[in-house]
Amino acid sequence: MISQVGQIMLYVNNQDEAKEFWTEKIGFIVISEEDNGQGFRWIEIAPTKEAETSIILHNKEFIAKMSPELNLGTPSLMFFSNNFDNLYSDLSNKNVTVGEIVNMPSGRVFNFADCENNYFAVMEKK
Repeated sequence: MISQVGQIMLYVNNQDEAKEFWTEKIGFIVISEEDNGQGFRWIEIAPTKEAETSIILHNKEFIAKMSPELNLGTPSLMFFSNNFDNLYSDLSNKNVTVGEIVNMPSGRVFNFADCENNYFAVMEKK
């Protein structure tokens, strides 16, 4: 049986820019960074060291050549925040593209775009 989601693969055009976005703008940390010296490089990021799920930033072009059958589209991710209003303000102040806050039956939600215009959502968790 599956007990948790371990890693989410995020295929990006520029790993260094993506790493900078996720760490400097979103506040994630780098858990590990690997490079086999032959073009296969990945960067593992997460909100905290203790997070149960991490995101792996992969080079989209390299993966497309290595495994052309893979779907390299951006996954639709929903993040949770205990500090929703502060996060929204912080991202806005860091010039991150953020959408309007929307009231949903399950709580307040907004979306934001990364440096490659991929959109992700954040839901308030109290």
